[in-house]
Amino acid sequence: QVQLVESGGGLVQPGGSLRLSCVASGRIFSSYTMGWYRQAPGKERELVATITGGGSTNYADSMKGRFTISRDNAKNTVYLQMNSLKPEDTAVYSCNAQHPSFTAITYWGQGTQVTVSS
Repeated sequence: QVQLVESGGGLVQPGGSLRLSCVASGRIFSSYTMGWYRQAPGKERELVATITGGGSTNYADSMKGRFTISRDNAKNTVYLQMNSLKPEDTAVYSCNAQHPSFTAITYWGQGTQVTVSS
């Protein structure tokens, strides 16, 4: 059984920072591409950032320069450091694990709420 468990969400003021964590358990290998996605109320889920098993990263344009994705394969953990947060970053942030070759093999966490408000 594969599980992805996110943590680190919460309420933060505009301009603040948060670090999200996602711990993977079960048959998740270091070769999987790990990613963060978010979904705001009334909107579709969108890509935030991904990181391959080899460490290559990809970011949505609106997150470049503010968010940093990283992973610690020894701990089966992926992180999302979020700086200079804006109210429009408010969303449920979910972790994803994607098999590097078989796109049908994908797993999702339950999500963690991030609210940016003064």
